[in-house]
Amino acid sequence: MQLIAMLTMLIDHIGYIFFPRDMEWRYIGRIAFPIYCYALVQGHFHTSSKARYLLRLLAIALIAQIPYNLALDPGGLNVVFTLLLSELVLIALDKLPKPWLSIVVVLPALWIMDVLPLDYNAYGLLLVLIFRYLRSYGLVIAHLALNTVYLFYYGWTVQMLSLLPTLVIAYGPELWERLRKRQVPRWIWWSFYPGHLAVLTIIRMLHFGHLPEIEWLSLVSL
Repeated sequence: MQLIAMLTMLIDHIGYIFFPRDMEWRYIGRIAFPIYCYALVQGHFHTSSKARYLLRLLAIALIAQIPYNLALDPGGLNVVFTLLLSELVLIALDKLPKPWLSIVVVLPALWIMDVLPLDYNAYGLLLVLIFRYLRSYGLVIAHLALNTVYLFYYGWTVQMLSLLPTLVIAYGPELWERLRKRQVPRWIWWSFYPGHLAVLTIIRMLHFGHLPEIEWLSLVSL
């Protein structure tokens, strides 16, 4: 599972930077994000310390931010910030005394995540919530409905392929369990995101001869 997530994300980012007209790279890359959302939920369930889990996510997000801006998006916040905010929402939901109060947490969070220049924006939180609260048929139907909404409102045609890992989770539990057990060392799993962005930044600089100006750094300097 982890190897598939890392490899498909790497393929996605290579395609985005060096082969922007070849959508095959992006199609393969759609597999990665649902796996990371699923892994976040599993981490939420099994971590021995929610505080340390949040700190690890924050550290990765901060370390990855400048490589992310230089390699992929000069003005955005990387996807680990999306996962970090989603984990904060999960923690808040766990502490609510009444289930109906979840709307008080989720709706403002969705608005904030759509306002901020986050990778995947509110879509990321919604997908995390789907993996947190739904199983089997409901999981697939909810993910399909989410992708359909984003297809019609934002034209996210390629995102429909993100259903593939969800289908395996729902309908191929034995296969998914075998994939899940093939874990990489923890330090590789946690360091891969900032590490591969740093490498891609260097390769991009050597290939194009320059790097983009980080937009939010320009605003800070004004």
